[in-house]
Amino acid sequence: MTEAEFIAALRRLPLHAGACGLLDDTARLAGLTITSDTIVEGVHFLAEDPPSDVAWKLVATNLSDLAAKGALVAGVLLNYPLTDDSWDRAFLAGLDEVLRAFACPLLGGDTVSLPAGAPRVLTATAFGTDAAGPSRGGAQAGDALWVTGTIGDAGAGLEIACGRPGPPALLAAYRRPTPRLTEGRALAPHVHAMMDVSDGLLIDAGQLATASGLAVAIDLAALPLSADLIAFAGKDRTARLAAATAGDDYELLFAASAGWTPPVAATRVGKLAAGSGLALQDGPEALPLPLMLGFEHRSVRTQLTSAGGHDLSQ
Repeated sequence: MTEAEFIAALRRLPLHAGACGLLDDTARLAGLTITSDTIVEGVHFLAEDPPSDVAWKLVATNLSDLAAKGALVAGVLLNYPLTDDSWDRAFLAGLDEVLRAFACPLLGGDTVSLPAGAPRVLTATAFGTDAAGPSRGGAQAGDALWVTGTIGDAGAGLEIACGRPGPPALLAAYRRPTPRLTEGRALAPHVHAMMDVSDGLLIDAGQLATASGLAVAIDLAALPLSADLIAFAGKDRTARLAAATAGDDYELLFAASAGWTPPVAATRVGKLAAGSGLALQDGPEALPLPLMLGFEHRSVRTQLTSAGGHDLSQ
């Protein structure tokens, strides 16, 4: 069963009104915006990643969902598998850093134990308040599609984490993403739809369009690339396509009226129209869609190799 099939089956179960039909990354309950994310060793992070960075990423990915709602951070719950003492202590140090960095107090949670050698499975649940609440399904035909920041840095950072030499800033983008909380607050009252880019720009743009009942076209020529990424991977079509499908960027993807100018730094990367489906172009040239549009639930090393990145032994 694929993730999409499983979620479709969940929609046939009794759902709370605040679940929003399981069409979004957050739920609403008693004035709170709630999101929960799990990261798994070997799927979302490498066994070699520093425990302090794993803690940062776990919290930051949850807060990114709150950012896409324009929410204020209220706090976070943690479900944690106790393993070895040194890893646990290093994780706690990173947890302290990220909670203080984003003014996110710990509310509680649960601890469990795992069989020896089992991959670590870590879950956090974040709570937000005062959310303007744009959904991913509110885009309108004729809207422009924008993204904050740059795309592809985290994908390159994964290659570096796996052994390829490269800039520290790219490695940091993979291990310590920054949730765009300030940008989300500024954008949320004005945009028609918004979500974070977690699985990859192409796949997430397709999800936003599908949720809105629209078609979307993405222009690779408009993709914002950082100077570090260009130095690392170049900026030809292959590099831009890799950036658009890599995932883990945690930038904000949003749809707004075509004549509107965002109040934050952002790049227009596409447009929405009546119809359905995802189209890809590179300037004036139409392109076929790649076989893989973004992150799928399998090994991060397999994911990287399948995406045409650095060749890694399994």
